[in-house]
Amino acid sequence: MHEPIESDLLRTFLVVAETSNFSAAAQRIGRTQSAVSTQIKRLEQTIGEALFERGARGVQLTRPGIQLVPYARRVIDLLNEAAATIRSKPLDGPVRIGIPEEYSQTVLPAALAAFAVRHPAVEVTVSCDYTSRNLAALERDELDLAVVFDWSDETKGEVICVDPTVWVTSLVHRLHDLDPLPIATYRNSTWSRDFALRSLEQIGRNYRIAFIADTGSGLKNALIAGLAVTTLSRSSIPPGCRELTAEDGFPPVDSSKVVLRRSTYRSTEAIRELAEMVRDAFQPTSALPMA
Repeated sequence: MHEPIESDLLRTFLVVAETSNFSAAAQRIGRTQSAVSTQIKRLEQTIGEALFERGARGVQLTRPGIQLVPYARRVIDLLNEAAATIRSKPLDGPVRIGIPEEYSQTVLPAALAAFAVRHPAVEVTVSCDYTSRNLAALERDELDLAVVFDWSDETKGEVICVDPTVWVTSLVHRLHDLDPLPIATYRNSTWSRDFALRSLEQIGRNYRIAFIADTGSGLKNALIAGLAVTTLSRSSIPPGCRELTAEDGFPPVDSSKVVLRRSTYRSTEAIRELAEMVRDAFQPTSALPMA
């Protein structure tokens, strides 16, 4: 059986890999150069491969060394996360968060589930609703956090990503070629009137409202079934559908900012921790290509 790899050796290995120099690595971790050399030698003996090539100006990773780097980082990151979780004071108490319906099945479930596992004593209540209603609930002290859309020039809160709203069509049904254009839209929505419908009117596109829904899920159902084209956040385009671009004759609907708003009434460690996890959950969305 092979001797198990000690995590302390992996930590030293990563520092040497980053600095490409035993002396610099020794200074960073507060040990002597000979001690660092001894640790690397022990690691190489354990693995059975040379991890560095020694040269006059320092060291370079060998092929086995390059292969080891991502595994070493994963091990050390996991150990650091475990230590931080165990050492941290358990969180408890209620946290109330409002989220847009658009992200209730995509971005946020993983973050909320991970938070619940890490902090089981925290009572999380989720309100899935329109931006205007979640903002009103925040003002009434019915929410502690709210993820909302913001189209204004003076944004209040923390912008966590920009997720443009675009026209979307089914790959199977070419409804976007029809005249008038059959569209699915929200019921009694000022946003639909001010942004979605106006974007078509500005380019002189004839349309008819073929489907009315109260939720984004309803709009997606109409889209997938081939009943209408509709407007969706770029990050929430379902499989089997695609964005309609300028090449198709469709302009972007808006460049809505996704904003994290916090209550002014109270702030707890549980609220701050959930806000951090929500922010992290939107990082892949912030990296989506812009049209």
